Amino acid sequence: MAVGWSIGLLLGPLAVTGTAQAQDPPAKPVTVMTRNIYLGADINRPVEAALRAAAQPGANQLTIVTALANATHVTRAIVDRTDFDVRGRLLADEIVDARPDLVGLQEVALWRQGPLQLNQVGVPNAGTVDYDFLQILLDELAERGTPYVAASIANRADVESPSFTGSIAAPGGNPRDIRLTMRDVVLMRASSSLTTLDEGQDIYDVNLQVGVAGVGFDFDRGYQWVDVRAGAQRFRFVNTHLEAFSSDIALAQANELVTEATSPNLSTVFVCDCNSDPVNSSIKPIDHVPHKAPYELITGAGGYTDLWKDSGRPADLPGFDAGDTSGLNETVDEAVPGSWTHRIDMVFGRTADGEALTTDRGQVTGRDGDPRDPTTGLWPSDHAGVVMRVRGL
Repeated sequence: MAVGWSIGLLLGPLAVTGTAQAQDPPAKPVTVMTRNIYLGADINRPVEAALRAAAQPGANQLTIVTALANATHVTRAIVDRTDFDVRGRLLADEIVDARPDLVGLQEVALWRQGPLQLNQVGVPNAGTVDYDFLQILLDELAERGTPYVAASIANRADVESPSFTGSIAAPGGNPRDIRLTMRDVVLMRASSSLTTLDEGQDIYDVNLQVGVAGVGFDFDRGYQWVDVRAGAQRFRFVNTHLEAFSSDIALAQANELVTEATSPNLSTVFVCDCNSDPVNSSIKPIDHVPHKAPYELITGAGGYTDLWKDSGRPADLPGFDAGDTSGLNETVDEAVPGSWTHRIDMVFGRTADGEALTTDRGQVTGRDGDPRDPTTGLWPSDHAGVVMRVRGL
C-alpha cells in the first residue's frame, strides 16, 4: 500500500540485483520512445487554491471547498482550451513519423464529469467521459494506417473535485464534479516483430498525499514493465513517471524503480518523465536533495546508461543536442521556438549483468521547427518526445 511523503523521509540503502547471462546477439535494433502527452492543465491549481484558503483567518470547510471548486472550474476550462482532440492528431503524426516499436506514455488522462455531490467531496465516482486521451490517440494512429496496441495500461492517481463558480450557496458555471484518472501506458506497434511475453506494474511505496478540507487526495505514481521477444532476443521495457512536486519523493521512487523494476536476467530499457534534470543542482524549499538526485541514482548505483548522453555513439551522429524536453507554458500555445529549458524525458538501458546498451540514432520530437497546429497554435504537449534506436539487447 502506498504511503505518504513527509519532511522526515528516510531512504533505505540502494540495491540493484542482477545475474549475468549470455545474451543472443540482436537480430536488429529496437526503436523506443518516451512521450509525456500532457494532461491538459496544471493539476496543482485546485489543491494550492484550497491550501491558501485554509491558511486564511476564519477559514472553514465551506470557504475551502469553494476555493477548491472555483480553481477546478478554471483548470477544467483550460483542459478544453488545450484540446486533446487537436493535440492527439499532432501526437499521432509524430509517432507515425518516428515509427517506434515501443512507446512509454505518461499523463494519459481520462477526464470525466458527474453531478455535483458536495456531500462526497473527493470521492472519485463521476462516470461521464469528456476526454479519453488513450482512445483518442489509438484511434488517430489507426486512421493513419500505423495502428498501435496498448500492451500495458497502469492506473495512477484518481482524483475528483467539485467545480463551480461563485459560492456554494449559489453555484454557477455548470456546477458538477470533475474527475481525473491518470494512466501510464506502454504502446506496441501492431506491425512490429515484437511479441509480449509478460507484464507487470506497481504503485510506488512513497507518493504525494495532500489533505484538503478533511479529504485526502492521493497522487499515486508507479512503474510498469513489459517483457518482450524480438526474434532470438528478449528484453524488458519499463515506463515510469517520477514525482514532480518533490525531488525527495522522486528519489525514493527512483530507488524502488531500479531495485524492483529491473529484470534480473534480461536487458532492461526504461523510459521516463524522470522530473530530474542532470544539470540542475537546485533544492526545492520542501526537499533535502537536489533536482538531479534521482538521475544520479539511476545512472550511478542503479547501473543504467543515459542513452542520449553516454551511449558510446559516434561523436558525429546528428541530432544529439542538449536534449531539452520541457518548459512550455500551461496553455501550450506559445510562439516558436518555445521555452525548452530542461531535460527530464529520458531513455536508459543496461544488460542483465550491468553492461551498457548503445544507440546509433536518436531524436527529440515535437519540439523543433514548428510542430504546432496551424489553426489553434497548440503544441502537441508541454513536453517533447525522445526516440532512441537501441542496440546491444
